[in-house]
Amino acid sequence: MNTLYALLLGYAFGSIPFGLILTRLGGLGDVRQIGSGNIGATNVLRTGNKKLAAATLLADLLKGYLPVYLAGKIFYQPYLLPEASFGPEAAAALGAVLGHCFPVWLKFKGGKGVATNAGVSLGLGWPIGLAYALVWIGVLAIFRISSVAGMGAVVAAVLAAATFGYQEHIPVLLAIAGLIIWLHRSNIERLLAGEEPKVGSKK
Repeated sequence: MNTLYALLLGYAFGSIPFGLILTRLGGLGDVRQIGSGNIGATNVLRTGNKKLAAATLLADLLKGYLPVYLAGKIFYQPYLLPEASFGPEAAAALGAVLGHCFPVWLKFKGGKGVATNAGVSLGLGWPIGLAYALVWIGVLAIFRISSVAGMGAVVAAVLAAATFGYQEHIPVLLAIAGLIIWLHRSNIERLLAGEEPKVGSKK
């Protein structure tokens, strides 16, 4: 039951559509009506408001980190073996990403989970979060394509978990990576066609 509660906790946090809320509060209307139609920070940036985009990024990071952190404190299960692959923290991690990607408040049409998964990765282990951030920022700086940076980062999280001794989190990170890459299938098509817009483009 604790694992189920942690999953629901993660979903509750993850489903808060900060990008939509912040752009409406900022008088910029519905962010789903511009650019990619996404509620994430990259699309918020297409409104031209860098401060709101940064605030969206931070909020989406926190809604990934906080439920994982809280699940570890509230639903801690000392009887679980260290190698247990789906304890409360993993459940909260999955719930947070699912909440962001499929929020009940927006008829299950949300974002693609990259920023939220950054917070999740940090919550599961700081080396995982660090690897995620370095790859995300590094690839974005080189190619200036958000989708490439995001997909690279989710793969880096899995590799970091395997490298730095967080094997118990590999299954959930693999599941999240698979989901996020699947949600980027239209981006992959545009990449192959050479039509994927770069960060800062209003297209």
